[in-house]
Amino acid sequence: MNEQHLIEMANRIGEFFESMPDRDEALAGIAEHIRSFWEPRMRRVLLNALDEASASTMREIVREALLLRRAELEPRATAFVTSL
Repeated sequence: MNEQHLIEMANRIGEFFESMPDRDEALAGIAEHIRSFWEPRMRRVLLNALDEASASTMREIVREALLLRRAELEPRATAFVTSL
């Protein structure tokens, strides 16, 4: 999974929502779109990028949305049950 490609995709989402007059609504929209349409693996890579230098290539609105909504964007751990 290419981190820079995911950042570019997130930036395009951010560009769309940035034009909204209500910033809080835009931030929520970015996070909701990523949560709803990105698979857990993609979200994990994007959130890891947020903690690294590559976050500097993210639009400000994308960084803000990810930071504010990080908990709901974190993929949940899945438990595997094995039968005997």
